[in-house]
Amino acid sequence: MPDFSDDRQLVEALAGGDEAAFSFLLDRYHQALIRTALLYVSGRAVAEEVVQETWLAVLQGIQRFEGRSSLKTWLFRILMNRAQTRGQREGRTIPFSALAPDSADADEPTVEPDRFLSATHPQWPGHWTQPPRSWQGIPEELYLSAELHAALLQAIEQLPPQQRAVISLRDLDGWSAQEVCNTLHLSETNQRVLLHRARAKARKALEQYLERAGGDRT
Repeated sequence: MPDFSDDRQLVEALAGGDEAAFSFLLDRYHQALIRTALLYVSGRAVAEEVVQETWLAVLQGIQRFEGRSSLKTWLFRILMNRAQTRGQREGRTIPFSALAPDSADADEPTVEPDRFLSATHPQWPGHWTQPPRSWQGIPEELYLSAELHAALLQAIEQLPPQQRAVISLRDLDGWSAQEVCNTLHLSETNQRVLLHRARAKARKALEQYLERAGGDRT
């Protein structure tokens, strides 16, 4: 059986019409494509259309994939080209330059890098070194609840587009810093600043949610 985690074998399987290979690609990247498309278009329905167009373009063009970039990078370039074109028709295009942190955001909450475990940590790469104080005493079942997961996603959805894109790709989809920089055309510094600001806001939102939830259970 082909190893779909290997780009070469995955591309060969896709080119041969292997439905299992396409299902693997769909499961792995569909939600990340939706989140990225939402940077450029007006809503979820339009983003879904753009992503469907992207998948069709991938299937039609896989025979021409030359491997000069990773399959993931190629896929997201197709997506962003189509999303930008659709956004232009809507008058809603966000240029790549808008993904850089704005000086007007200087007062936004940020987080010191040493408050996170390193990216090479064997078990929890990039995770907080310590939980927020307000999390102490919260029942374990709440940590695992669908409510908490929904609260986190809602907090991320409310972030500015550039912060939402970076934290989604890094923390929800597990991308490396370099992959995010290459895909979104960001410098390493800008990527780091956007991620720290997004994490700070998401953490604050979760603290507030858990404080309310803890109060409801007393």
